[in-house]
Formats: sequence, structure tokens, C-alpha cells
Amino acid sequence: MIIARARIAGQAGLRRATIAVSIVRMPTTKISELAGLLKEAPGEVFIQPHDVPDPDAIASAFGLQYLLGRFGVESSIVYEREFEKIDSLRMVESLGVRLSLASDVASIGVEDWIVVVDGQQGNANIVDLGCVAVAAIDHHPLRSDASYRYSDIRPGAGSCSAIIAEYFLDSGETPTKPVATALAYGLFVDTDNLTRGVSELDARMFYRLHAFYDAELIRRLRGSQITLRDLALYAEAFRTVETYGRLGFLRMADADDSLVGSANDIVLSLDEVDASVAYSIRADGVKISVRSLADPVRANDLARSIVSGIGFGGGHPHMAGGFIPADALPQGKSVETLIKHRAITYLESLGY
Repeated sequence: MIIARARIAGQAGLRRATIAVSIVRMPTTKISELAGLLKEAPGEVFIQPHDVPDPDAIASAFGLQYLLGRFGVESSIVYEREFEKIDSLRMVESLGVRLSLASDVASIGVEDWIVVVDGQQGNANIVDLGCVAVAAIDHHPLRSDASYRYSDIRPGAGSCSAIIAEYFLDSGETPTKPVATALAYGLFVDTDNLTRGVSELDARMFYRLHAFYDAELIRRLRGSQITLRDLALYAEAFRTVETYGRLGFLRMADADDSLVGSANDIVLSLDEVDASVAYSIRADGVKISVRSLADPVRANDLARSIVSGIGFGGGHPHMAGGFIPADALPQGKSVETLIKHRAITYLESLGY
């Protein structure tokens, strides 16, 4: 009887030990998986947003850098060209985001590893730094030539910031106020105040970030969208607005990418417009911005139709862009006529 009881007690103890072990063993999260990979890096680890980072790209890089540090991986954020929008600059200044122009980082070498955020290696807006692009976190469609050891590509998400915010939630980490504010603002901007391309993830993450972000700073950033110079360019550009059915067009003088996109957002807000194309003719080529509120009219398809055979373009069904290099423009043809003809042809092919 004593032996039987001892055997039962031993079995119970074994079960308790088994249970204890199962409790200690933590499930693998995306950030722990990525951090584990990056610890194998033979050189430094860099986080690279697209060349001219906007608030979503900046926030994603900032949040990821903080999380990687919590998991024992030191990293640096590098980008290619200076900010185009004033709110990006104010965001970096106000939140203490540490990032550097790649040209100023002499230590970047072939043995270093890069995590691309809010973009993918091979995109026209991601400069090749000569490092190993070992990972990518993005909310744009996966490139057909993509090859990463770690990837989290979610084209259904309205922002990359929401993806990084979920990394905090899944890992049980609490974002600092600056990080939470950056992620909330990046999410807010890329979804146009939670009205454009908003996924369930974006809505859920914005709600979860609400307890941690600085609402007053977000309000101030939203009030720093354009400069007086931008306003003058807007005033001139809005005189060029034309419509074809429910399709709007806007032409800008030599303007940066962000300004073209912002001006196009205003065109799309017109009651008479369901889809819009804004373009800027520059010395290096033609920058094109496309927006759409109509489900049948996919902005990414419209952008590709405009640049087909002479440039490159893509994006989301609601927001996209493209570029035609100057040396690819057909000789003897009006750029404006080319863009309008191709856009209208695309719409007519849909019967819209």
C-alpha cells in the first residue's frame, strides 16, 4: 500500500513537473524569431525604411529598433534622402528618433545585415546599400523576386506601423510613450485618419496604442503638414485641376513626391471625383500619384497602366504611385496628353 501510494505520488509529481515545464516554455513570437536570426549577423544590423521616409516608415523603423533592443539586438536606422514633409522632420525631432543618412555611415559593409521596413529590396524607392537584405516587414504586395530569411509581408494592412505595434502586443512588451506615439501617428497618416485602406489590424492596434501615446503631440504633428512654400505650390497646382467623368487630374510644377501625393489627396476629396491622378514634371522624369475611392478602380492597376512600358509603378488599391524616367518619355509627345490618355483608357476598359 505504501509502495502504491509512493508510485502515485511520484506520478503526480512527474505530472506537476511536466506542467511546470510547459508553463515555462514560451511560444515563439515574430519578434523573437527575427531577433534570433539577427543575432547571427556577422556584422552590424541596420533597419532601412524607403529612401524618403514618411511617418509610417519612420515609426515602423523606430518601433522595431526599440523592440530588437529589448531582445538583445543592437541596430541602427539608415535612410537615403532627406525628409520631404515637414511633419516627418517634426516627428523625428519631437520623439528623439535616431536615424542617419546612409551616406554618413562609413561603417556599412557587405558583411552587414539589413531589415527593410515599409518597402522591399528591389523597389525603385529602396536604394541598394550593398548589404545583405536578410528580412523585410512591409504592407505592400510581396515582390516576385523577393528572397528573405525572414519576411512579414501583409498587403492587407493599411500601415506598416500596425504590424510593428502587433509585435509589441504578441511579445508582451509595452511601448514607451515616444514609440507608441510614433506608431499611432504613422498608422494615422498612412490610413488618412483611419479612413483609407483600414484593416481590422489597423483599427485594433490604434485602439491598443491609445493608452500609451501622447495625444497632444499627435495633434501638433497633424497641424504641421505643409509650409508656406508648399501652400504657394498648391495654389498654383489647383488651377490646373480637370475632370473626365469622375476622374480628376492635377499638374504640379517641380514638386517632391510627398507634396504630389498630398495635393492629390485634396483632389480626391472633391465631391465630383472618385479617382484622381496628380503628376509633376521634373528634370529627372515624371512623378505620378494615384488615388481611388471606387472599388472597381484600383489605384495600383491605374498607376501601372499609366507607366506601362516606360516606367514603374505600384502600391495599394486605394493609393499608388509611379515614375517615368525622363529618357523613357516618348519623343514629340505631350506628357500631359500621354498621362490623361492612358488613365482614361484604363477607366473606359472597366466601363466606369
